[in-house]
Amino acid sequence: MFSLNHHILLTLGALMAAVLGVMPARAAGPIRAIGVENQYANVIEQIGGRYVRVRAMISDPNTDPHSFEASPKIAAEMAGASLIVENGLGYDAWADKMLAAAANPQRVVIHVQLLLRRPNDTRNPHLWYDPQTMKKVAAAIGAALNRLEPGHEAYFAARVQRFDRSLRPWQAAIAAFKAQHPATKMAVTEPVGDYLLQAMGAKIETPWALQAAIMNGTDPSPQDVATENALLRDHRVQIFVYNQQVTDPLTASFLRLAAQNHIPVVGVYETMPTPGYDYQSWMLAETQALEKAVTTRQSTRSLLPAP
Repeated sequence: MFSLNHHILLTLGALMAAVLGVMPARAAGPIRAIGVENQYANVIEQIGGRYVRVRAMISDPNTDPHSFEASPKIAAEMAGASLIVENGLGYDAWADKMLAAAANPQRVVIHVQLLLRRPNDTRNPHLWYDPQTMKKVAAAIGAALNRLEPGHEAYFAARVQRFDRSLRPWQAAIAAFKAQHPATKMAVTEPVGDYLLQAMGAKIETPWALQAAIMNGTDPSPQDVATENALLRDHRVQIFVYNQQVTDPLTASFLRLAAQNHIPVVGVYETMPTPGYDYQSWMLAETQALEKAVTTRQSTRSLLPAP
């Protein structure tokens, strides 16, 4: 899903070959950690606190993560990290190539797809929108940090517990929406927020084939486009949810049609919008925006202030 051209692969291969066999044990000081997507980096930081120095590889809420291209600089950072959290399901396959080329027995890699035991044919890679995901990721991060920084188990355990408690307002908002607005019909452009919508009890009316086509940058069938148009034009849905980071002429036409028919719009993000959010407040804000769309018919196209 991400592009990595042949020239970059050759460059990265040469770079990684230079570090193979000479990777030292972890140096003293904060643990160098990477969350490939910034939502994972944020959770590492929340659990690791003063014992980690964290970098996110994909963090710009104004760009499409599917167009991300790795670089030799990123390869060097990945090679030097002691803890890495990646998503899997092809979403960040370039990271797997880098890690395979720079083997390091001291490094801990948390592969969220494997952690959740999701098969390779899982259709929706946006695992962080599943309300069950980050609790498991936080626990795995805590265990990894115990291995990398022994002697601070109580510190990490307390921060994992605090993280779990901080998810409760979001979980309560999901439960309230499901109870108060059962089977709310929604249209979407991509499956970015589908796990959350499903947890909220929503009925996603958009054909999967259209969602997958837009997600993968291919042309949906005219029949599926006509179905989406009818959902919006004929008021067959109560909310239109679109990927705020990916707009093109087709998705822009859906947005116009929703506006013309007074269907509230909620924008969702593939990466955590910054500044101003951590993972929990981001997910809660998305859920509250959906609640507002149903109860007041108010749109929330962006969670960030206008530039």
